[in-house]
Amino acid sequence: MISTIVKQEWRLLQADRTLGAVVLLMGLLVGYSLYNGSAWVGFQRETLAGAEAEQSKRLAKLKQDLEDFEAGRKEPKGFQDPRSAGAIGGVTAAPHVAMPPAPLATLAIGQSDLYPYYFKLNPRSKQAILANDEIENPTNLLAGRFDLAFVLIYLFPLLILALGYNMVASEREQGTLLLALSQPVTMGQLVAGKVLLRGGLLLGLVVAFTLAGALVTGVDLGSGTVWLRLGLWIAMMTLYAGFWFGLAVLVNSWQSSSATNALTLAGCWLGLVLVAPSVANLLATSLYPVPSRVEMVQAMRRAGKEAQLKGSTLLAKYMEDHPELMPEGEKTQPDFASITYAVQMEVDKQVQPVLDQFDRQVTRQQEFADRFRFISPAILAQSAMNDLAGTSLGRYQHFSRQVDGFFEEWRAYFLPKIFQKTKLKAADLESFPRYSFREEEDAAITGRVGVVLAGMAAFSSVVLMVGFGRIKSARAAG
Repeated sequence: MISTIVKQEWRLLQADRTLGAVVLLMGLLVGYSLYNGSAWVGFQRETLAGAEAEQSKRLAKLKQDLEDFEAGRKEPKGFQDPRSAGAIGGVTAAPHVAMPPAPLATLAIGQSDLYPYYFKLNPRSKQAILANDEIENPTNLLAGRFDLAFVLIYLFPLLILALGYNMVASEREQGTLLLALSQPVTMGQLVAGKVLLRGGLLLGLVVAFTLAGALVTGVDLGSGTVWLRLGLWIAMMTLYAGFWFGLAVLVNSWQSSSATNALTLAGCWLGLVLVAPSVANLLATSLYPVPSRVEMVQAMRRAGKEAQLKGSTLLAKYMEDHPELMPEGEKTQPDFASITYAVQMEVDKQVQPVLDQFDRQVTRQQEFADRFRFISPAILAQSAMNDLAGTSLGRYQHFSRQVDGFFEEWRAYFLPKIFQKTKLKAADLESFPRYSFREEEDAAITGRVGVVLAGMAAFSSVVLMVGFGRIKSARAAG
């Protein structure tokens, strides 16, 4: 019987041309969102390629210069010896550390326009690395970017509600509901057929457009990881659509007019998609405010000024704590590079509490948001999509930990050579630490997304059960 209802609904949708308008609108929205996402990811890849090319050119010149110095074809000139570990480790050989876009990054830009995705390493100071941010229009950052995730989270529910707000109300108002129920069909079966057709059509469009967009934007569909993430993406969208259809059924069960249903559903969309995320963000930033960048800069300036006044003392203290770094035959090492690094390490030590407080507050904000997200299916969907696309805060924290680890490795390699006034050779370039970004394990991502899917399944199940439970007892006539 439900199949008969679905066929009848299909004929009705074709007759009022609603389906064509929905397909056209979805196509335009998805097409533009994928173009936007692809353009942003393309910009990131071009930036990283440019950084890699600059680094390769710089290293090639450095190697040639070192070979010329060794062969006597060149002599060091100027204030600083270009063969010194300080000059090479801090400038001429300083590597770029980068996090490449994830395979599905074109689908959800997420946090990728807020957090830096590459740094130029500097062994003198971690703060000098963090200061290398991109300059971006703050209005663009505030508004966010129009991507597929935005279409699916914010606009897709509106299409669902446009097709579902009058599923029962319009037939009751036209007097055709009594005629339909005079057949061997229950109210629950009638509504289930309407939901199945509309849900199947919209989800089919979403899946088709998503896969087509993935192909067009160059996603490697031969990877098992990509298919796992696409499968979880589609599962999330199925549950998300189920919630909004369940809400439409629930509102229709109140037996109000079509206009009242439309206003009620619009209010629900406004509250769950716009108000709830804004309230969550406001509460998180109010309860756990992070130290301002101005405070960090002021702390660095104060620490730097104090450390500069006692630079030689700091160097002597450092060499006293690390006698193995003292060059043979020297009691002190008062050169500029050594003093600079000793001063900067003292600055880092004094500024570290501010950075630690920042990290603690960001962690608390994220923990609060993780708890708060279960009040809104939109927050849950955004969280899962960012994770699957590789543009979540979690992936950027994963990258940041790798940067910290490589910074310590790079500094540990060069500091002894800097304090011992080592002159490097061309052959030493091969022994420099190498950076390579390591992706998160699939298990970590699926674990986080699995929690979100469970929450979304609970949302959808409750709303659908309550909605269909009430619609079965609804009157055929107003």
